[in-house]
Amino acid sequence: MAPTSTALTVKVESGSPYQLSQDQVLKASGALLKHMKTSEKESENSNEKKNLLADADDDEESSATPIWLILSTKKHIADKKRLKPSKIAIPHSINSSESSTICLITADPQRTYKDIVASPGFPKELASRITKVVGIDKIKRKYTQYEAQRKLKSEHDLFLADDRIIVGLPKLLGKTMYKGTSKRPIPVTLSAPAPRTEGKRIKRAKGEEPGAAQPLAIAKEIEKALEGTSVYLSPTATTSIKIGYSNWDAQKLAANVEAAANALIEKHVPQKWRGVKGLHIKGEATAALPIWLADELWVDEKDVLTEEQAKEVAQANVGKKRKAIEAVTEEKKQETLPAKKQKLLESNDDALDREIALRKEKLNKQKEEAAQDVLDEVPQPSKKSKKAKGKGIAK
Repeated sequence: MAPTSTALTVKVESGSPYQLSQDQVLKASGALLKHMKTSEKESENSNEKKNLLADADDDEESSATPIWLILSTKKHIADKKRLKPSKIAIPHSINSSESSTICLITADPQRTYKDIVASPGFPKELASRITKVVGIDKIKRKYTQYEAQRKLKSEHDLFLADDRIIVGLPKLLGKTMYKGTSKRPIPVTLSAPAPRTEGKRIKRAKGEEPGAAQPLAIAKEIEKALEGTSVYLSPTATTSIKIGYSNWDAQKLAANVEAAANALIEKHVPQKWRGVKGLHIKGEATAALPIWLADELWVDEKDVLTEEQAKEVAQANVGKKRKAIEAVTEEKKQETLPAKKQKLLESNDDALDREIALRKEKLNKQKEEAAQDVLDEVPQPSKKSKKAKGKGIAK
């Protein structure tokens, strides 16, 4: 009997190794969905008390647990120019519920976009889902307090924002909207495209703001944003993207995983598949299941050190550490010394020699003066008294 393979992931046998295996993605998707459904049933049976905060009319999509695709790279993805969240197209929308309400945050003037949504040229089905249109100026004036922000968030399921003002929303709405990822605003293009002449764009005059696009163009942009998913890039080696829910089937989830992974790598990883360390899928409270793992953990051979180079780096680090410790101990010793000694230590050799010579000279002078004072105070015997004493004895 042939031994079974214990590998976590299976590489494709033909073509480039830098691609997903459909069998592996489908297998991991089915295993994750099965585990999540079992866990949800166990949690429902263990919770005897009913959750009073849950709405009775919640749809299946809002009540299901989201599933994430985790991309880990060999180097940090740091794109300072890209401040807006990026949109990724997937075959199965994660915002397809017709009962979900939408809040549209626009650039000023707010009334222009309200009239467009209410116009006959805008699709009625989509207009019925957009329950609020609010301008950026009104956000600054009315939604600065936490209670107002919390109320705005609770009243709507999805938030769409004009891509011209979406960069400033984190500062205005704060952690109320951006602490989690479930209701972060999705960027949409609401401005009219630049005019063209012979296939080339015409530059607008300085200070001229682009107007609003046509109703059908805005509706198409909104539908495109709802059909895809968003990715928020940050300078890190790990990026997550929502690609499905726990109540989906394995084929539907696997299709989204493949589309999101390929688009994310081609669009945002500088070295493409060579820069990918691993791909995993996971739920909110589950372990991450691998669907692709790299054989090597580096991009270039320059990033890898030989044994001799590693020893040299280790010795250099030890020397630096020892010097740092000695410097700290020397500083502590100087702090404990008296002020006069610290002053002497801080002075240079020439100044120290001069200072010592002056002190010795001063001390010698003080000794001579003290000795002279003692001699002056002690009485000296006269010569006459000695002769007188001698005569007396002779008699």
